[in-house]
Amino acid sequence: MAEGYANTLGKDWIEAKSAGIEAHGKNPRAIAIMFDDGVDISEQESMILSPDMLEWADLLVSVCGHADESCPALPVHVRKKHWPLSDPAKAAGSEYEIMEAFRITRDEIKRRVISMVNGMKMFEQ
Repeated sequence: MAEGYANTLGKDWIEAKSAGIEAHGKNPRAIAIMFDDGVDISEQESMILSPDMLEWADLLVSVCGHADESCPALPVHVRKKHWPLSDPAKAAGSEYEIMEAFRITRDEIKRRVISMVNGMKMFEQ
């Protein structure tokens, strides 16, 4: 979700890629909840973080506790931010309750990406 928002809101000057310590494939609920907000993430792939990606990156944003704790050592040029968010893929309950968990996480990610993108724009000026 963060990749989708970063690439949409920072179009033409940000290139975001998602990767983690594990690959989980496409999540149809995440695709649907992002589509509801006008962002198509259906072509995004879950990838495992590689040394090449770390060399390419300027900023690494971890979005759950497990990822922050398991993050590899970063090259000195890579800044790191941690966003301790709930993983909606682990939500339980009715389909409505699960989708509400996705919606809450989506909205928090969007808020944080907007703030990050606006901060980068100010820094670039």
